[in-house]
Amino acid sequence: MATSQIQFTLATLTLFLISPALSDFVTLTPDNFEKEVGQDRGALVEFYTPWCGHCKKLAPEYERLGVSFKDTKSVLIGKVDCDEHKKICTKYKISGYPTIKWFPKDSLEPQEYDGAHTAYALVEYINSQAGTNVKMGAITRNVVRLNSENFDEIVLDETKNVLVEFYAPWCGYCKTLDPTYESLAAAFKKEDDVIIAKLDAQKYKDLEKRYDVLGYPTLKLFSKKNKGGENYGGEFDLDSLVNFINEKCGTGRDGNGQLTSTAGIVENLNKLVKDFLSAGDDDKKQKYSIIEEEAGNLDGPLARYGKIYTKIAHSCMAKGADYAKNELKRLERILSKSVSPLKAEEFTLKKNILSAFA
Repeated sequence: MATSQIQFTLATLTLFLISPALSDFVTLTPDNFEKEVGQDRGALVEFYTPWCGHCKKLAPEYERLGVSFKDTKSVLIGKVDCDEHKKICTKYKISGYPTIKWFPKDSLEPQEYDGAHTAYALVEYINSQAGTNVKMGAITRNVVRLNSENFDEIVLDETKNVLVEFYAPWCGYCKTLDPTYESLAAAFKKEDDVIIAKLDAQKYKDLEKRYDVLGYPTLKLFSKKNKGGENYGGEFDLDSLVNFINEKCGTGRDGNGQLTSTAGIVENLNKLVKDFLSAGDDDKKQKYSIIEEEAGNLDGPLARYGKIYTKIAHSCMAKGADYAKNELKRLERILSKSVSPLKAEEFTLKKNILSAFA
């Protein structure tokens, strides 16, 4: 894994259009382009469209880039919306999105950037062009930092699923993974039994040796049922990592941390629900008891889902065959309006499970 080239993709976020007043880059238009670009500082300019999927993936990286250079007077970080300002994009022969160009100081003749679309790579590129020495700060807001003192307490806790990145500070692939890994941690921050963590394996050689880490980055999942550690062998893009956590930990999140349409679904319970729905009135209580017993055997997030299955089954018996359909419609109406994130999660889980009964 460490010796072969790894294909990284950027963290996918839904937030894309950021108000210029809140951003650390300059929104460029025909009115201000030549006042900002080609002056006494170099300029890195992204040409994008709001509908472009690759542009949306680049957005959080570009924002981090802007933050990195916000106090650097010799460099401008800018963006041009090519849907809104076609003349600028035509002038610079923009044929695909996103296109990133570097405008040297005192020049409106750009050169095209063809490197990786990560904040780290862009920072390195600008430093080489502008002679700056800007460093990207470590992104560790949601990622848990491990060391020799807290490793066993956190990683070997049998009530937690812990994904650990073993990295080296000098490793380029590790640096490229940083923003994606942070996005992964942010996506699962609401899951109490999922921890996304990292360990400087160069500093803590004893732990590197204990878990047979042979290259960087190495990712291992220490699940509740396997504290020996399971190697992650997939791609290092956000979607692949999210899918891995969902599969191994019984969660149902997307890259933005939102619950998916499969969140809360327990296949074994779904099979029992089919038997429950097809049973006659005399057998329904017996089928309900089977659902209740099976749900009671679940643990972790599945235990929470099992309680919802049990409550819905009980309501179906008490309120009649149309309960599930009517409740599903009611929740869909509520979710179409503005509700708190906590309530939205609660209603989404119930809606997903109701679909098995409806």
